[in-house]
Amino acid sequence: QNLTEAIQNGVYPVGNESQIEDSNWDFSDSFFFAGTVVSTIGYGTLRPKTAGGQIFCVFFALFGIPLNIVFLHRVGKMLSLLCKKLGKFLYEKGMRKKRIKSLTLLFFLVMGILVFLCLPSLFFQMTEGWSYSEGIYFAFITLSTIGFGDYVIGKQPGRNYFSYYRMLVAIWILFGLAWIALLFNL
Repeated sequence: QNLTEAIQNGVYPVGNESQIEDSNWDFSDSFFFAGTVVSTIGYGTLRPKTAGGQIFCVFFALFGIPLNIVFLHRVGKMLSLLCKKLGKFLYEKGMRKKRIKSLTLLFFLVMGILVFLCLPSLFFQMTEGWSYSEGIYFAFITLSTIGFGDYVIGKQPGRNYFSYYRMLVAIWILFGLAWIALLFNL
């Protein structure tokens, strides 16, 4: 009965896995997992271990990845509208169109680097205990969807994380991917 209850709660007792990894799925871990699946990052540290969970993951990804692409496209379009408004404002101030295109691209590139690479890296440095360069590395590897899994948030032994930390990082990932989509559109 205890074994059945443990399996239903996400503890998979078969194998020789490290005791450091907590295999109970809470809301934050589940949200982070869903975000890494639909963004195709797949760190490999948080994964379904039962046959039912693996099959569900396949179907979730089949529907989730295309829906995420639609979501990123929509957010990219909204950001493109902001870009057009900025361009219109600069045009009304008497600036040439070629210069406007260069400035808007530069503006969104610099703002994105600050918001999606530099500031999160500082946050990861403080929360995870990584160096700033490790934070930059993690942010880039994540937003480029490479996802090696050598650095994963919320898994440092002995550290206490606030309950929705991984969920916030999953949201950062989705909007970071939208920023990258905007750059491609620009």
